[in-house]
Amino acid sequence: MLTLQRMRHFPAYLCIVLSLAAATSCGTSRKAAKQSAAPVILPLVDSSDIAASRERAKAVLDSIDRVRGNAAVKEKAPEAAKTAAAQKAPGPEDTARELIAYARSFTGTPYKLGARGPSAFDCSSYTSYVYAHFGYSITPYSQAQFREGREVPSYGELQCGDLVFFGKRAGVRDIGHVGIVVFVDEERGSFRFIHASVSKGVVEEDANNPYFQIRYIGARRFLPDIER
Repeated sequence: MLTLQRMRHFPAYLCIVLSLAAATSCGTSRKAAKQSAAPVILPLVDSSDIAASRERAKAVLDSIDRVRGNAAVKEKAPEAAKTAAAQKAPGPEDTARELIAYARSFTGTPYKLGARGPSAFDCSSYTSYVYAHFGYSITPYSQAQFREGREVPSYGELQCGDLVFFGKRAGVRDIGHVGIVVFVDEERGSFRFIHASVSKGVVEEDANNPYFQIRYIGARRFLPDIER
């Protein structure tokens, strides 16, 4: 039991104990605060590792771009190939159109029997000269030309560029003249042709002209067939 004398000194003891506890608590708090306020130190990273990572990332992105680019090229390739093929290889209609344009470039050139061009032609030398420009070798005689190429059975099967033949006289199958078809009139069942005329030189004529109607014998084809 506490004596009265000891109880007299108890408040002083209590103050000392509380002061020591407070001091201890404050010391601990200060230490914790110092620890929490200490800077966080991250491990050092080698700059060469960073550069290597960047290079790997760039390589991956470049690879993706190449794959996408190749895919786009593959998609465009078939269409580009078709376009290039069409430009390099003209169709039958294009060839016929070019041949007719070349034949018309001699319009007005005078007729001269036995002439081989280009300053003068007879009918068969004119047709052979025009075709030779496109790589076709045709004999410069109308009767021989009628045996060359492919037969065109009827008016309805004529196409531009065909050679058309006429007899020397009506009702006689003796070849006397030849020309090149420049236009087919399917509605009228007729055609126009260009030829070296004795009286007019190189000129276009309508096959509906009675003079040619009664003398028409047949046609031959040297160019590729044109699809209809």
